[in-house]
Amino acid sequence: MTCPLPESWQQWLGNEFDAPYMHELRNFLAAEKAARKVIYPHSSDWFRAFELTPIDQVKVVILGQDPYHGPHQAHGLCFSVRPGVRVPPSLVNIYKELAQDVGFQPVDHGNLEHWARQGVLLLNTSLTVEQGKPASHRGKGWEVFTDRAIAAVNEHAAPSVFLLWGSHARSKKALVDTSRHLVLESPHPSPLSAHRGFFGNHQFSRANAFLVEQGRTPMDWQLPSEP
Repeated sequence: MTCPLPESWQQWLGNEFDAPYMHELRNFLAAEKAARKVIYPHSSDWFRAFELTPIDQVKVVILGQDPYHGPHQAHGLCFSVRPGVRVPPSLVNIYKELAQDVGFQPVDHGNLEHWARQGVLLLNTSLTVEQGKPASHRGKGWEVFTDRAIAAVNEHAAPSVFLLWGSHARSKKALVDTSRHLVLESPHPSPLSAHRGFFGNHQFSRANAFLVEQGRTPMDWQLPSEP
């Protein structure tokens, strides 16, 4: 299988596309499409997180679970939606915490490409989903690939911050060398759990403090008013 990743990632992940699990995943996705099932995001966006954030520029890793499963939402970056799409509830809560933590001024869009271009790897652990069926592509092989991506960041990126929100993301802590990288954990920002410790976690300012300690440029968390 031809590696669809940009050059900066190919050295560390290119061989994954010849692995048996990836061939099985490709066959599964082809069968889903042949059955006329709608899959999000579009295949051109499956690896968008890697395209926008080269491994040598990673500063922060935010892990999601599945892409959004509604029309026009998912575009390959966790928690982010296309311009013109209503801001999802979890992202609304992320904006609320940013406002309290770093003085973020809320915007009326949910496009996070500004973060990705600064070095935030916005990675879902499964890179596809069937329309209207959350977790429908879980266990099909994507998690093997994205675990390898996390491991590549852990081993080859400069000291970075991993923001692990919710039990699924927190289960990936074992892949990270906490003597080199900063891991910050909290409940998920969804309306069901944000009040259990996501609000008030101050992780965005703590991430920037760590980056400065490492001699790295801190994140500009403020999003432009127009995506």
